[in-house]
Amino acid sequence: MDSNTVRETAVPAERDPRRWWILAVLCLSLLVLVVDNTVLNLAIPALMTDLKATPADIQWVLDAYILVFAGLLLTSGSLSDRFGRRRLLLLGLALFGGASTLAVLVTEPWQLIGVRALMGVGGALLMPSTLSILITVFDEHERRKAFAAWSAVAMLGVIAGPTVGGFLLDHYWWGSIFLLNVPVAAVAILAAVLLMPESRGPARKLDPAGVVLSTVGMTALVYAIIAGPADGWSEPRVLVAVALAVLGLGAFVFWETRSASPMLPLELFRDRRFSGASFSIVLLSFGTGALLLMLTQYLQLVHDYTPIKAGLALLPYAVAAALFNAVGAALGQKVSNKVLIMVGLAVISVGFVVIAFLDASSSYGALITGLMIMGVGGGLAGPAAYATLLGAVPQQHAGVGSALNDTVQQVGMALSVAVLGSVLAGVYTSRMPDEAPAVARESLAGALSLNDAGLAAIARDAFIKAMSFGSWAAVGFSLAAAVLAAVLLPKLRPAPAPAPAPAPAPATALSGRS
Repeated sequence: MDSNTVRETAVPAERDPRRWWILAVLCLSLLVLVVDNTVLNLAIPALMTDLKATPADIQWVLDAYILVFAGLLLTSGSLSDRFGRRRLLLLGLALFGGASTLAVLVTEPWQLIGVRALMGVGGALLMPSTLSILITVFDEHERRKAFAAWSAVAMLGVIAGPTVGGFLLDHYWWGSIFLLNVPVAAVAILAAVLLMPESRGPARKLDPAGVVLSTVGMTALVYAIIAGPADGWSEPRVLVAVALAVLGLGAFVFWETRSASPMLPLELFRDRRFSGASFSIVLLSFGTGALLLMLTQYLQLVHDYTPIKAGLALLPYAVAAALFNAVGAALGQKVSNKVLIMVGLAVISVGFVVIAFLDASSSYGALITGLMIMGVGGGLAGPAAYATLLGAVPQQHAGVGSALNDTVQQVGMALSVAVLGSVLAGVYTSRMPDEAPAVARESLAGALSLNDAGLAAIARDAFIKAMSFGSWAAVGFSLAAAVLAAVLLPKLRPAPAPAPAPAPAPATALSGRS
């Protein structure tokens, strides 16, 4: 049965009457992940001061989560299709909330890195289930609205995380930011138990070889991406990781094409909607991945914003993105996904151009103009990209298809944080005087800690030059993603709205679910 046949069987009479409540639970679950990641960026200066964390420690605090998360996504998506998507969602929420509780007890950078890895396990179990349940609950005609709401909640996390987290950082110690996850996870667990039905794909045999090969291959790939730029590609452990990634993923593809019950249906990539949207998302994630990492440091270390002020400063960006998610969903009824994705990506590149021209004397208005432009572009492209990619996934593979969507995003993010992070550090160091103390050449925070006004001015200028370099790189990647979308995505007209169902049919369907 092809994907078009699957979509045709999802007639209005079979829609779950609780679907909008279910969407609320999925959005709340997503909120846990978004709030955590946005708050952590604000806490970077505090971590450097209170935990005596080096820039390398900070990068591993960020990357430990990505490493584990990306490595387990495909496995958890496949397991959710087999054992139940709600079950994996609940397990992920419990693990994520529990690990967040442990985070408040750490006293050393390596302990926080370990906790972040544990949170990555919870996130990997949780994330694919949110989208896979959305795919199974909503048919194609309502799915775009659901994606827009899902994306808008992600923007709400961008607002709520830095604002509430900034308040906590101003009044309490950095560990308090992790306590934000605990009540949200608890409420999401309770709501999922009460409101959400279980769903799973058709019974299939487990694919143990696929699980092992995909986990080893993806974990090694992300590790190589993280460690290569920082330690050098000739380092033995990096070479081992590259070899494991090539062998593991190569063997995974070979095995999946011959397995009677593959965990990943590779034929998805033959659909131009899926492959085109996937590769565009990788490039977009690479371009935007280091954005908040750069800007939170720019606001706090260059302009001396407090953490809560830095969080509130990003509010217009989140509002613009949330509003234009709704606009993008509405336009999707009349304009093709391909056009919306191309236009949105081009608009994002314009926002990066504005960011690239910022300097130490730039006003807040210049910064927020660039961010709002990016929010508009993201709102236009986001629902269209998700609808395109996930619309090509048959419902029986909703879990692993959603996981594949998350995986391409996380690979792009890992590439961004590792490669652009290392390049930005290199540009910063190259702009610093050779005679500057080593701590000042390592990071802007280190330079400011020396309380030397002259050195601080030089370091701020070096940081801004590095941020500008990264912004121009993001312009290139955003435009490349737009070109890729133009070349790969098929020209499809928006699907017409479904004809109203006969009056007796919904009543029968609803009564059968009571």
